[in-house]
Amino acid sequence: MTALTSLTYASPFPADFVFGVAAAAPQIEGAAFEDGKGESIWDRFCRQPGAVHDGDTLDVACDHYHRFDDDFALMASLGVKHYRLSLAWPRIYPNGDGELNPAGLDFYHRLFASMKKHGITPWVTMFHWDLPQSLEDRGGWTARVTVDAFARYADTVVKAFAGEVKHWITMNEIRCFTQLAYGYGTKAPGRQESAAVVNQTFHHALLCHGHGVRAVREFGGAGAVVGLTDNCDVCIPVTETPADIAAAKAWFLEKNAHVLGAMHAGRYPQDYLDRVGADAPQVLPGDFDLISLPTDHLGLNIYTGTYVRASTGGAAYEALPNPINYPRADSPWLRLVPQSIYWATRFAAECYGHASLYITENGCGYNDEPVVNGEVLDLHRRDFLRNHLREAHRAIADGVPLHGYFLWSFIDNYEWEDGYQRRFGIVHCDYATQTRTPKLSARYYAQVMAERKIL
Repeated sequence: MTALTSLTYASPFPADFVFGVAAAAPQIEGAAFEDGKGESIWDRFCRQPGAVHDGDTLDVACDHYHRFDDDFALMASLGVKHYRLSLAWPRIYPNGDGELNPAGLDFYHRLFASMKKHGITPWVTMFHWDLPQSLEDRGGWTARVTVDAFARYADTVVKAFAGEVKHWITMNEIRCFTQLAYGYGTKAPGRQESAAVVNQTFHHALLCHGHGVRAVREFGGAGAVVGLTDNCDVCIPVTETPADIAAAKAWFLEKNAHVLGAMHAGRYPQDYLDRVGADAPQVLPGDFDLISLPTDHLGLNIYTGTYVRASTGGAAYEALPNPINYPRADSPWLRLVPQSIYWATRFAAECYGHASLYITENGCGYNDEPVVNGEVLDLHRRDFLRNHLREAHRAIADGVPLHGYFLWSFIDNYEWEDGYQRRFGIVHCDYATQTRTPKLSARYYAQVMAERKIL
């Protein structure tokens, strides 16, 4: 029998590989209307009847706004040294533009000081879905006023925190706050617009990404790095044969043309323009000078994937539907496909030439995870984590430039339209008492980070 130590994934991750956890301001901070914070689109959306499970609001969430020092002490006790977080735009500019709220900047200065005290490096996302409602009232992502407001916001936060933050991420998951929010209407602000309008929201989001990169280059100081976090569409070849891999790559290029493809090419790829026709976004002179500014890394939020094989009918690929009994988490969209990490990172490197990749989110959500005798035995999450880390390890072994992994999420939190029903954390949050309980998965991940290998 082969010894366990000879298995490929039993070797350590590279010495400079970053292990971390992630969360986002609107989902954990609470204090939704304290110290001058303005209303966000989620503060408004969650109060629309039927928009969010059980009418849950962001008002208190995990109360991280008041408990961050204790939360960072808990992170440190688990061996967490890197934390991906976001800034709340309406906490800093309550109306999106207009007057600055100094109390918002002061809060994040205190937060970064606490992180430094506990030995945790911040990886800061400028925008994680909480658009100021005032900007939505003026068109939101359909209007260029949001681009102008974001440019000012990005300049402000990079200047303010350049001494405390060196790792920057511009946008989180463009598809979610554009297509799902303005097309499907399932996320704030809950609009259902035409394809042409939705495509324009993509374009405005890409412009904001460009302004975020520009701000870091101008004001970030020595050593500052910046990139985008994208929830790219991911596919997995049914067999790892040349024909199926080629089909999967064709699918990947087509589905990601309007974000990653556009950034890489410095224009919208012609096959994308041919597909959308008259619904193509309006592009002004100089737009792609911003959009295609070079970045230092690409973050990928990887949760699931689509199986693809070579087509026998002359098409470039055939995407396969999942059978009804295919395993998934309690989130209906979250089918369990660990190989998605391997193929997403490999294709991102091969198709777009990214030389530094990070998994900026990866995790699973379940509804019922009770604390019993002081424990949460989330063996399903431990299994999810271990299987996905194996695919990350495989990607590195095959030469993919994957340099880090941030687990989603550090703590159970507000899961958007699913409210507090859906739990993604490795730390359990009792929302009634705000008691934190590390789950079995937290203890497992702590060991992985400490030994830097899959256990």
